[in-house]
Amino acid sequence: MSDPILGLVMLGLIIFVIMLGFPTAFTLMGLGMMFGFVAFYDPSQSWTANKVFTLMVQRTFGGMTNDVLLSIPLFVLMGYVMERGALVDKMFYSIQLAFRRLPASLAVATLIVCTFWGIASGLVGAVVVLMGVIAMKPMLNAGYDTRLAAGVITAGGTLGILIPPSVMIIVYAAVAGQSVVKLYAAAMVPGFFLAFLYLVYIIGWALINPKVAPKLPAEQLIVPVPASIRFLGEHYSRNMLLATFKALFSPAKLLNAPAEARVSLKGIFKNVLAALTPLFLIALTMWGVWWYVIIHQQNERDAQNVPVVTQVATASTASAAAEPVEEELVAIDATSSKIKSKAVEEDAPLVALDAAAGDAPTADGAAPEAAVGPPENFELYFGLTCILFGLLLIYYYIKFDEEQFEILKLLIESVMPLGVLTLLVLAVILLGITTATESAAVGALGAFILALQAGTLDFERTKQAVFLTAKTTSMVCWLFVGSALFSAVFTILGGQSIIEKWVLMLDLTPIQFMLLSQAIIFFLGWPLEWTEIIVIFVPIFLPLLAHFNIDPLLWGTLVFVNLQAAFLSPPVAMSAFYLKGVSPPSVTLNQIFAGMMPYMFIVIACMAFMYIWPGMTLWLPKFLYGA
Repeated sequence: MSDPILGLVMLGLIIFVIMLGFPTAFTLMGLGMMFGFVAFYDPSQSWTANKVFTLMVQRTFGGMTNDVLLSIPLFVLMGYVMERGALVDKMFYSIQLAFRRLPASLAVATLIVCTFWGIASGLVGAVVVLMGVIAMKPMLNAGYDTRLAAGVITAGGTLGILIPPSVMIIVYAAVAGQSVVKLYAAAMVPGFFLAFLYLVYIIGWALINPKVAPKLPAEQLIVPVPASIRFLGEHYSRNMLLATFKALFSPAKLLNAPAEARVSLKGIFKNVLAALTPLFLIALTMWGVWWYVIIHQQNERDAQNVPVVTQVATASTASAAAEPVEEELVAIDATSSKIKSKAVEEDAPLVALDAAAGDAPTADGAAPEAAVGPPENFELYFGLTCILFGLLLIYYYIKFDEEQFEILKLLIESVMPLGVLTLLVLAVILLGITTATESAAVGALGAFILALQAGTLDFERTKQAVFLTAKTTSMVCWLFVGSALFSAVFTILGGQSIIEKWVLMLDLTPIQFMLLSQAIIFFLGWPLEWTEIIVIFVPIFLPLLAHFNIDPLLWGTLVFVNLQAAFLSPPVAMSAFYLKGVSPPSVTLNQIFAGMMPYMFIVIACMAFMYIWPGMTLWLPKFLYGA
């Protein structure tokens, strides 16, 4: 059997063995060692002198010294601390009250919380289980169709692996040698667009068939308003913005308030701050956009005369530095007919990917490579946006009654601290202020502070969070080591070369190759999880992107969206099994699968939008980094 055929057998065998249920990481290492031993075998030398052992040590060392992977345990710890700290219960209640008059309001609230919580934690299993416990029974008790309830939890729970900060994106960046920050920026808009499509589907289904999501009883639409807030509304103004200001500057009426409705000047001042929070947040956001586009980028343009070392140059240098190591390893066995010079040449860049991706200062959020000016007509669009938000604020404050004020306070208490932490972590990464690893450390510290402030984190829960973080991180690191060894041996055998020749022989256009590669990944998502696809099959397609002149950011983001199918398609849809474990016995696995399937087609529709309009993916990286 020739070496390329041996490589294809190796590829087919790994799929078969994984489907049998063997651990992926150690299966990759085991098959890599077995086939690598055959590739490097020299009868004239002792079996202990086989160079596959040297290759194994190099791959392990390369994986453990890859700085890109350092952010994984910190982001995972951030997620588990939030999950164990039980910070989501009050959030679900407040968001459900805010959207109580929408069709399928419980499902809408569940999707919003799943999206937001997924962003904060990035843990699919934790989000699905947590929302299954919190939201499944309320939806079923309200008469919701089981398929709708199960589908929204499983689909919403998987969004955290797509919208940054995401462990999947970090693993892909390490495998592909891409910039984490650019991938984060590229995945941002498609991730939220996919969540929007889910929302349209839920509301549309409820409008077409109201039986799947009956309206809530009238008593559940009433917002419980404290006596102090009702006193302000009755004695000062029905508009709570005016009432809080009047109470602040003329507190005489408060002296005559009943004991249960009495509120201090300090409490009134807090009410004023709460009432002005929407105005403050919108003003701060508008100022931040204006500062970054006009002031920050002007400073970047003024500094353009300073030479900038780009990521491409850094990656090329790292690859060139790593090439001699691999060439030396292969040259030891050059006399063997089993190792072709062409396969060795093609193997060098792939095997050196972890060295290229390990350059954390550049790959994890260094300064943008090239400054870009403000978009054309930015001032006009920015002014129109400010006017639109201003009109919405005016309308909101005109309708600002007691119930809306209480909902706003609940949202501030439950959503705002976690939202500020999440946005802070994302902003400092995307703006190049810190590396992804430093931002993950800030996020983990912030999660501890929030959980301790809420009084929900004790020693036992902290121990569980740390243990689960170590378990998840160990899985990812060993998976990365196993995939590095497997891909190196696969390429040395010539498997990569024969696949490239086959694809080039088809004489495909770039769009045809894009469709073919994504279709293969989509169907692989049925029997395999995203981890196997990222570490085994994605490296096979990466060298072909340059030949077809396909932007690796666009292709990689399509892979991220595509891999949502790995969580939403039977038979290995892990989110379905997560939900089944915490659902009432009456909920069957078939009902959960039936609820998930429409969302898989929505994923395909989202990918179609991304094909038709690549700017959805590439606009934000180009705007932030000029590339």
